[in-house]
Amino acid sequence: MTTDADAPSGAATLTASGIARLANVGRAAVSNWRRRYADFPAPVGGTPNSPSFDAREVEQWLRRHGRLHHADARHLAWQHIESYQPAAQLTDALTIAGCHLLVRAQKPTGDATPTPKQLLARLRGIDAGIADLVRGALPDRWTPQLTGLLSAVDRLAAEHDPETAFEYLHGRYVTSANPLSGLAGTPDTVAEVMLTLAGSGPDILDFTSGTGSILRMAADQALRRGTDTRCHAQEIKPQYALITLIRLWFVHLRARRNGQPAQPPAVHVGDSLLADAVPGLRADVVVANFPFGIHDWGYDQLAYDPRWAYGLPPRTEPELAWVQHALAHLSPGGTAVVLMPPAAALRPAGRRIRAELVRRGALRAIIALPAGLMPPTGLGLHVWALAQPDPRQPPADRLLVVDTTAATGRQLPDIVGEAWRAHLAGNHVERPGVHRAVPAIEMLDDQVDLTPQRYLPQAGEPSTSPDEIIGRIDELAARLDNVRRGLPALRPTETTALRAVPRADIADLIRSGTIAVHRTTARRQSTPGIGVRPVLTTTDVITGGPPTGTADRAGDDAPEPRVLPGDILMPLTGRRIHARVATPAQVGAEPGPGVQLVRVDPARFDPWFVAGVVSRTGNLRLAGRSTNGTLRIDIRRLSIPVLPLSQQQTYGRIFAGLVEFRSTLDEVASTGAALARDIADALTDGTLEPSTAD
Repeated sequence: MTTDADAPSGAATLTASGIARLANVGRAAVSNWRRRYADFPAPVGGTPNSPSFDAREVEQWLRRHGRLHHADARHLAWQHIESYQPAAQLTDALTIAGCHLLVRAQKPTGDATPTPKQLLARLRGIDAGIADLVRGALPDRWTPQLTGLLSAVDRLAAEHDPETAFEYLHGRYVTSANPLSGLAGTPDTVAEVMLTLAGSGPDILDFTSGTGSILRMAADQALRRGTDTRCHAQEIKPQYALITLIRLWFVHLRARRNGQPAQPPAVHVGDSLLADAVPGLRADVVVANFPFGIHDWGYDQLAYDPRWAYGLPPRTEPELAWVQHALAHLSPGGTAVVLMPPAAALRPAGRRIRAELVRRGALRAIIALPAGLMPPTGLGLHVWALAQPDPRQPPADRLLVVDTTAATGRQLPDIVGEAWRAHLAGNHVERPGVHRAVPAIEMLDDQVDLTPQRYLPQAGEPSTSPDEIIGRIDELAARLDNVRRGLPALRPTETTALRAVPRADIADLIRSGTIAVHRTTARRQSTPGIGVRPVLTTTDVITGGPPTGTADRAGDDAPEPRVLPGDILMPLTGRRIHARVATPAQVGAEPGPGVQLVRVDPARFDPWFVAGVVSRTGNLRLAGRSTNGTLRIDIRRLSIPVLPLSQQQTYGRIFAGLVEFRSTLDEVASTGAALARDIADALTDGTLEPSTAD
């Protein structure tokens, strides 16, 4: 038996899944290699069911057999970090890689890898703060594990510039399953919306910086504009503070090379509420994505703190403490933008402070974001824009509210930016259901509910004419008749039932090569790339719709499987099994992380037959285990009947017709629900009336 104790000290290791990602194959292929090739590296750790292998030996084997994908520099570098042991020091491995790349960026050299002592000295020449933060993570000498990591990072930097290399590794880190990454980063879409509201200025502060995503975007935007912006940050986790500093220094070095002198970034470690590192700073821009729901934020220690100009935040309202901290650091004329949970807009405990923020003109705008923008939470968060009131001027009498919950992609910053600029210029025009400038007095009721949707009534004019509604009633009746005729003609079986014929295990068919299962690799969050490719989400698979997701990929990224005609698509998880043959609109797209692609030999199997049989309700208990009501579907646990191809095609046509029937039925149900709503509205508005008296 091989255990972790058998592994060479400090050696980087890979699991079977990691090897599969390097070679761009499935785990089953790795298992086959272990059985077929006597020279495949032996396990050096792990368990019999989940062995680990020496990363260097695996890489050499893959190269020797021509199975290492040509675009593997990024994946190899990330694998060294992802497999770093002990896992609790994975973030340290990322910061060491970042410091190494920063030194390379500051002074490109072909020299050998510097020793830890030399690296520390060079970092001190860049910024003593970086050296102080990383000192505790550096060993006296490089371990074999770190030597392999730095070598992989050097290869990555040789293909890309050091900053791009580190941004890739950071993107993989914040979207990884590593529990230490938490909510370290702010997605680019959210950061762009926040900076669209915040604007720019000589000083910008993020007092809960995480790994610096918002500040880095602000610094990069300032560099592109040719303006001078100094970034100030505070972060309670030293590792995140170090990553923030590294990322900001990369941008600062770019500014130097472009001949744009700028103040270097300043990053501090500590709790911003309990130990404010920059109490005298008054910044032009303050941004923050702070943690929500932390009730031990310092209520007892900070009861008489001068920052509570709008009232002492209740113990259960830490977000309102952060809001007032942001305002305390804001210069006159500046703007603070913070990310807020939607409950903070209406909780009774915070009503008094919300009222003061509105009454005194500190709160200027509230934006409702679409759900799911900030994983792992599925909530639709809010963005608050605030300003330091000028006592010499009357308070702002209107607040901008924007609802972007129905917007996607590039629409978000465009919608918010257009409404915000018009509001600031005093020429805002209401867009019903999307944005409106609300009189402050309208919000100052007993609840002081700041939820944007509450103040965004839909257009007052009837959206549908009476004649159109009557026409839709007739059209729906005809469609219902067509749906009924869409059911197949069936009869009771007179011969052996389908479930009584011999069956073949899908696992055996996969091993024989007549069926293949493909899954995509984990996607990074927002790494610079040269092409955006369409991606199928689980919703697209279930509804049969075109791809609604996208992936930003560089030209040398490992290729993901593309959907071909006849491919079967299945969600990896769910409360029922949905297997569908790809539609023409889905062909050519990539399956998303939650989608598995099943490809059958068309000379042996009819795709619609396989999809229909796999989707059988009884297969639910066979496909896998249920966790919190959600089933992880493993198609290898299932089997399919053995039938001649012609008979499969007969069943396949019926299964395809049933899917079409179900889709049409869902569409008719949705149309009928909308029609019922419009009829009720028209009756209420008085544009329709009963044709006969009942």
